[in-house]
Amino acid sequence: MRLTADRLLEIALANPINAQIVARLPALGLDQCLLTAGCLFQAVWNLQAGLSPDWGVKDYDVFYFDSDLSWAAEDQVIQRAHALFQDLDATIEIKNQARVHLWYPQRFGRPYPQLRSARDGVDRYLVAGTCIALDVASGEVYAPYGLTDVEQGLLRANPHTPQPDLFEQKAKRYQARWPWLKILT
Repeated sequence: MRLTADRLLEIALANPINAQIVARLPALGLDQCLLTAGCLFQAVWNLQAGLSPDWGVKDYDVFYFDSDLSWAAEDQVIQRAHALFQDLDATIEIKNQARVHLWYPQRFGRPYPQLRSARDGVDRYLVAGTCIALDVASGEVYAPYGLTDVEQGLLRANPHTPQPDLFEQKAKRYQARWPWLKILT
């Protein structure tokens, strides 16, 4: 199988939670709205392992970008999203990527640059091949490192986020669930 953007979407949207999120998100009217992270790439690994597309997905990440850096504005979006998705049996995490630099250092003990777009947040994932998102407005798959690593089960550090200790922890957690994944150092 050659993993194309269309094939990735087909696989990811076989997860009914992903399909519902994508169908409903436009109602929130968020700028730069992206469905991202494990709910997309884990569906590929699950297919390859003969598992359900939603197996092991602990949460569904939605990024957006709003220049209003107040917690009140982000919380309002979170509350609206909660009401929109309350019937789904899933944890949906919504984050304004314009605000991440404000809370990340305190929460994770490391500096974090101020981002300029929602895609900048995707670009900073620890594992390069997992930098994948679906732009909800356009239907475009954003994958700055391509889809080959996900297709081939390769875990390599993201050169834009050089944190070898955190990369190794994340990669080992993935490998524990999908033992055939290969960690590249």
